[in-house]
Amino acid sequence: MVMTTGGCTLPAFAPEGAADPAKPADGGGGVPTTGSTPGAAAQWSPCTDVPEKLVGRAAAGMSYDCATVAVPRDWSKPVAGETYDVAMIRIRSATQKDRIGSLLVNPGGPGGSGIDIAVYLSFGEALGGLPKAVTDKFDLVGFDPRGVSRSSPLKCISNDDQDASFAADPDPVSQAEFDEVTALNKKIADGCGAKYGDQLPYFSTVQAARDMDALRAAVGDPKLTYLGFSYGTLLGATYAQLFPQNVRALVLDGAVDPTENYVQGSETQAKGFERAFTNFTAWCKQNAADCPIAADPRGAVTDAMAKAENSPVAYKDGRQATAGWIFVGLISSLYTKTGWTSLAQAIDELQGGDAKGIMDLADQYAERETTGSYSNLFDANLAVNCADTDDAPTVAKVRALQSEWRKKYPLFGAPLAMGMLPCTYWPGKRDPYPAGKATGAPPIVVVGTTGDPATPYENTADLAKMLGTGHVVTWEGEGHTAYPSTPCIVRAVDNYLIDLTVPQEGLRCPAK
Repeated sequence: MVMTTGGCTLPAFAPEGAADPAKPADGGGGVPTTGSTPGAAAQWSPCTDVPEKLVGRAAAGMSYDCATVAVPRDWSKPVAGETYDVAMIRIRSATQKDRIGSLLVNPGGPGGSGIDIAVYLSFGEALGGLPKAVTDKFDLVGFDPRGVSRSSPLKCISNDDQDASFAADPDPVSQAEFDEVTALNKKIADGCGAKYGDQLPYFSTVQAARDMDALRAAVGDPKLTYLGFSYGTLLGATYAQLFPQNVRALVLDGAVDPTENYVQGSETQAKGFERAFTNFTAWCKQNAADCPIAADPRGAVTDAMAKAENSPVAYKDGRQATAGWIFVGLISSLYTKTGWTSLAQAIDELQGGDAKGIMDLADQYAERETTGSYSNLFDANLAVNCADTDDAPTVAKVRALQSEWRKKYPLFGAPLAMGMLPCTYWPGKRDPYPAGKATGAPPIVVVGTTGDPATPYENTADLAKMLGTGHVVTWEGEGHTAYPSTPCIVRAVDNYLIDLTVPQEGLRCPAK
């Protein structure tokens, strides 16, 4: 089981030398765990220990405060005493002047920590963070959506089952191998159902988008200013449809297309990753000094996975670099162009009997600690994706698509078809998100990257068109999401966030 997340961008934002951003789902990191009254203003407390635990230090000139906001478990039928605590961090620059309000951020996933990404973004543009122009005007507010990390975290997959799911054959050909993978998916889904039961629908995107409006009110903003990456674009788009009158400015970077059904969305990702891998192979051949597998990049990767079927390379912690783990490492490497060098090196080392490089890439994506424990990224990812999905394919349909997509997308088609199985077995009721116009909302900026693997570029115009108020900005680059990658992208987004200046129609920003 590899259900590809749309927003595993956190390591890309980490400053040089940052600690592994994976965090256990124990509510740690200094965020207060005492709940508040639903609808109350946020009660902030200093929490410099959050950046210290994540990165080793706080960013110069930045203050860090944390709070939790209580929200109803079910916004459609609130019940007294039945709430979730949503954790937030507020980061404020000492040089802030003429404050506009708060900039709420979400990194995607679903399952990614908005608190973590806010910390990384607070380190400034030189380290991949937000420009000073933005932090001088806005409080940076990150939040962990309900069920994620520090916000009433959902945890229902054992470490052993998590290991087994990532290690499993990503494209089981024989019926016996296929049945083994489906049985594991059913076991995981049944376990989550047994633990959370009737609560499972409450982790939907619609519920989380309603939480965002509670956060907007809790920080005292009359209207929402929001920066959402990847799955965070779906959260933002849902918010815009539910609360168009409460939108000040939304930047949706790395668009999810809400008009696609579950099968269409999975195929779109297969197409996106296949395209990104083809771009990697072209780069590899042109940069042989940085790519030790330049002679035949695709062949080297496919051969490594094929050999791992029968004789996987042993890893120091007792695991083996199975085809499944290699595939997870491959997925991980395509989220940023800097990951391409790591992938080439890892495959070359794997050919020589050293699995460290590929396992490091895989563990970074899976948020697996060296102790063998996991964050709750994929627990939450399943819960949200499956709560959102009322059209999951049958097992027979998955089996047929596995064969069909293998021909169309040789490396990624079959695994992305298999990745739909968890929601096929998911026991909870469903609560799908809307897919319509944000009537009454102001202009919304939708940013797309031409080489994006996880949220392919085609989604950008589709989301903008669906919303009705969307304006497309294109980055002709590689990797997942664009802001704040280049001066052109930064100018366009910053001018919109600060002055509400809508980027010129059809703006295209060069890769560098």
